[in-house]
Amino acid sequence: MSDQSTTTVSPLNKKYILEDYRTVVESRETALAGRKEVFMGKAKFGIFGDGKEVPQVAMARAFQKGDWRSGYYRDQTFMMAIGEMSIQEFFAQLYAHTDIEAEPASGGRMMNGHFGTRWIAEDGSWKSQSDTCNVASDISPTAGQMPRIVGLGYASKLYRHVEELQGEAFEKFSHQGNEVVFSTIGNASTSEGMFLETINAVGVMQLPVVMSVWDDQYGISVGPEHHTVKQSISKALAGFQRTEEHPGIEIFEVKGWDYPALFETYQKAAQLAREQHIPCLVHVIEVTQPQGHSTSGSHERYKNEERLHWEAEFDCVKQMRSWVIAEGYATEEELNTLELEAKKKVRDEKNAAFKAFLDSMAPLRKQVIELLERLADSSEEHTEKINAIADGLKNGFNPIKMDNIKAVKKALRLTRKKTSPARVALIKWLETAMAQHREEYNTLLYCEDERSALKVTEVAKSYDQDPEMVDGREIINQYFKKALENDPRVFAFGEDVGKIGDVNQGMAGVQDIFGELRVHDTSIREMTIIGEGTGAAMRGLRPIAEIQYLDYLVYALNTLTDDLACLHHRTAGGQKAPLIIRTRGHRLEGVWHSGSPISMILGSLRGMYILTPRNFTQAAGMYNTLLKGDDPALVIECLNGYRLKEAMPNNLGEYTVPLGRPEVLRAGTDVTVVTYGSMCRIIMAAAEELAQVGISVEVIDAQTLVPFDLEHRIVASVQKTNRVVFADEDVQGGASAYLMQKVLDEQNAYQYLDSQPICISSEDHRPAYGSDGDFFSKPSAESVFDRIYQMMHEFDPETYPEIY
Repeated sequence: MSDQSTTTVSPLNKKYILEDYRTVVESRETALAGRKEVFMGKAKFGIFGDGKEVPQVAMARAFQKGDWRSGYYRDQTFMMAIGEMSIQEFFAQLYAHTDIEAEPASGGRMMNGHFGTRWIAEDGSWKSQSDTCNVASDISPTAGQMPRIVGLGYASKLYRHVEELQGEAFEKFSHQGNEVVFSTIGNASTSEGMFLETINAVGVMQLPVVMSVWDDQYGISVGPEHHTVKQSISKALAGFQRTEEHPGIEIFEVKGWDYPALFETYQKAAQLAREQHIPCLVHVIEVTQPQGHSTSGSHERYKNEERLHWEAEFDCVKQMRSWVIAEGYATEEELNTLELEAKKKVRDEKNAAFKAFLDSMAPLRKQVIELLERLADSSEEHTEKINAIADGLKNGFNPIKMDNIKAVKKALRLTRKKTSPARVALIKWLETAMAQHREEYNTLLYCEDERSALKVTEVAKSYDQDPEMVDGREIINQYFKKALENDPRVFAFGEDVGKIGDVNQGMAGVQDIFGELRVHDTSIREMTIIGEGTGAAMRGLRPIAEIQYLDYLVYALNTLTDDLACLHHRTAGGQKAPLIIRTRGHRLEGVWHSGSPISMILGSLRGMYILTPRNFTQAAGMYNTLLKGDDPALVIECLNGYRLKEAMPNNLGEYTVPLGRPEVLRAGTDVTVVTYGSMCRIIMAAAEELAQVGISVEVIDAQTLVPFDLEHRIVASVQKTNRVVFADEDVQGGASAYLMQKVLDEQNAYQYLDSQPICISSEDHRPAYGSDGDFFSKPSAESVFDRIYQMMHEFDPETYPEIY
């Protein structure tokens, strides 16, 4: 382990030092002022980076254009130092200003301290990443920023070593793989599995990562004795230290108040990562947190007097100030002047941010007040109450958009029994304002530009006159070969994906053709498989990440829901990661290989498309659609369908399957059954049996659950049959309830029903092992027959008498 001290001579100069000290002071003043703004009621919550200022300016000196940061909410000084966040922008985020120009990280959608740069243009195209400082959007969950650094780093490896990615078309994404990924995390969060899984992966893969641990000993109130073996992450990870015999990680330990040692440490670490792709851990110890964890509490509650005294003495700003004076880089008077200038700058930019925030809402508020006063004048019965509502807006303490809407709705409720031009005008204002606020808060969950997967041109599949019948696995295998051949950005990875071509042979032989960089195996690490895909997709590549079985998706759920699924929305379209996740599920054998937890997925992964192909011909078309668009998606292949025969299309790799368009598999007149995935075969078998007793079933494959039936085709079927069944393999009240809400509520199909709608689902427990276990745990053709027959019996008992 490398140990840096102040005796080492670093390549520093007066210009750098005073620039850094100014940034340090401005950042500290920003944190102090931000806390006060929250306590004054001008912001809801505040979390700041005080105590980490000096390490962050040192890290910024090693950061180059094209590099990446994946950090967390303490890194405000770093963002200021690399020029990617102004003080005014910091406060704009604190106030939740929804103007992208004012608050570019998220357009007011994320709380303060959540940083990010915008590398997607307004039209959805990729901006250049090689000549900018790139910051992946922060998330609050501790250690959640870790998994994606695997992909951010692996992208550099691909751009350096894959010849097809060396061309001019990819220059805006990489300088031949010279980019370093700088990651930050707090000491307490290194106890998270995501950190440990990530640090192992970057060590195994030898990725250009510099990971910094800001160690102030605490995790809110919890001390170091509860966090880490040996109370030191660098000591705990000593076995990861690289040696001449074994690759690993270069580990540094350095004090958070020692500016010259920090400067040299980061220069060395960045050079190792950039030139040799050697990952580095920089354990920054003796860090302080002067204002405590956040505005939600004070650290005096859990730190003793001795600790508080030490923190005051070894505050990094104070220590850097003393060093600057002692080394003769500035006099005390010069620093006093600099500090006064910093205070004024922070005050001015804070005030400018708050004024801009209030001014952005003033026109709407003025309109509301005028309309309310007009309504009051025209209302004989409620004049006094409506004027009181208007006065509340006039005199309220920093009224916000919500106050406008509440006031308008209250006035309209009061006057609900009488119409007037003033009331009509107020209703029109409400409609316009709600549309505007929807744009500010509720849009961009998915791509809405021309790169949306929903806008991909449909190309129909075609067949030879006498098509070859092959196993489904052969179709998907041939498709993946074409996908990698057609686009050098495409690469695939996961457990057993490389050498053996995945456990179901969908990737058989693909690594032999395209090499280990583009088709590679991973260890058992679902969280960082998704992280690898997310980070690589952020850098313009098109990864296909495999989770071996759908049941195992839960291991990666944190990264999927907290990072990938919400990325496009939380950055207001400023960032995207078009990752395709390939898995297989629905039914096979036993408790952990037959799961279909679709309701969990639907509830967690909005922001991703959820595709459920019934066979591999459909799956190939869906993958092709996704690769032509820029939305992230989960594709759930049928686990028991790899050896079922299908006709081989003659335009594999060209045809597409539109998302959000159901397909009628069997026409019928008595009842509509909506299903998806492996259940399509079950329902088709049941429909054949039901036909023999005179019941005509229309079978509809939803194909994609998100998006779902965008053209409302299912309601047309229900209008014809007047009955509907929703069938799937999730637990009761799970995905079938989602299907029912979409059709009966959203499509208003309830009005066409002559019978009670029913849901057919699995039992609430995990599927039991064996064929009998499957039969008695999940829907079968027999149980489907019985439920639909019972529906028809209740409608017409004479024609359909009870059987059992």
